[in-house]
Amino acid sequence: MRLLKVELKRILKTRLTVILLSAALLLSFLLAWLPVTFSLNSYIDTEGKTVTLKGLPSIAYEKQLQADIAGTVTSEKVRAALEEYQACLSRYGVDTSYDLPDGVYESEILPYAPLLHGIREAFADPNTGVAPGMMEIVPEKVDDYYSVCGERIVSLMKQEQKDHPAARQAAVDSYNQVEKPYQFFPGYSTNAMDYEIFLAFFIVLFCTVIAAPLFTSDYQTGADDIFRCTKYGKTKFACIKILAAFLICGTAYCLCAAVYILVSNSLWGWECTGTSMQMLYSIINLPDWNIGQLQNFVAVSGLLSLLAVVSLTAFLSSRFRNIAACLSTALLFCIMPIIIYMALPKETGLWIYSILPASAVSLQTSILYAAADFNFWNIGSAAIWLPHVMLCAYAVEIPLFAGLAVYSYAKYRTK
Repeated sequence: MRLLKVELKRILKTRLTVILLSAALLLSFLLAWLPVTFSLNSYIDTEGKTVTLKGLPSIAYEKQLQADIAGTVTSEKVRAALEEYQACLSRYGVDTSYDLPDGVYESEILPYAPLLHGIREAFADPNTGVAPGMMEIVPEKVDDYYSVCGERIVSLMKQEQKDHPAARQAAVDSYNQVEKPYQFFPGYSTNAMDYEIFLAFFIVLFCTVIAAPLFTSDYQTGADDIFRCTKYGKTKFACIKILAAFLICGTAYCLCAAVYILVSNSLWGWECTGTSMQMLYSIINLPDWNIGQLQNFVAVSGLLSLLAVVSLTAFLSSRFRNIAACLSTALLFCIMPIIIYMALPKETGLWIYSILPASAVSLQTSILYAAADFNFWNIGSAAIWLPHVMLCAYAVEIPLFAGLAVYSYAKYRTK
């Protein structure tokens, strides 16, 4: 325990560590605030002037405007919203809401617009996947809205997983477990979820920089020659250094994630966390989660990804004698999922980036987008949902790379 305290103090007293951890905490507040500033609404006042609202006033205005539709999203509410939408467009003689006169959308459609989210997706052609126009949907068919959604997940998976019946069945079974009708509370934006991923990505980069000198710095300074002569200078010392890195990086991540979620939800309104995931992403998303549960899932997944990255960085640090080489290699692994996502074909890239340590927080490949998508690992007759693959990979990589780091350090021979 004494050695662990000494190692913790040594890392925490490093100027770069203090700067990076302080920057991570400041980013937690900044990134929680930024999505709020993107909220924009406008209306025409009694004098005919256009009033533009941004940030918190815009969110408050939207909540007030949509207060009547908050709560349970019933088929009756969706049908009424569709009928009002079609009546509005017919009244102005246009085919889409983009052609409406200025101010009409905000005053006549925005109050119930969230109820129309996903309705075109639900009624998409089962063979081609082409979504119909809003004016083409027959309101009477919306009476069976959730049955239509259930049929849509079947047809979608036939297109997405044509050659994999196990994946199709797994998706249908997951969706059938989703609680219906959905819940909706106005004001929230998916930008807030995206920025939670941004924060996690930055913290992973910062912690990679902190962990890179773990063993390499002692190699460069020659201090390692002295440590190896002590009673606990090999295996136990390596375990203590890795544990210290885990504690510092893990604690920093948990603190920053908690700050982000607390600040973000306080700004948007805590009631928004009760909104069903399907009301903000795809209307047929597979997880039975609301936004609050999605936030927690992303936070925990990010922590596991961070620990996997730190574990890999510790292994690299045990192998490299030069800090710059170790750090550059570790950072390359952090951005590797993004490179693979852009460079390789979808199926091949998916198999590779999903098992890399940083994939959960690497923007396009993040576990947030994986949870909102319909991708599976298909292995013979088995189908594993991609977020489960990623979590299993981290559970293996954390002890694997940590063990390799300890073994590598214990067997290391200075030249």
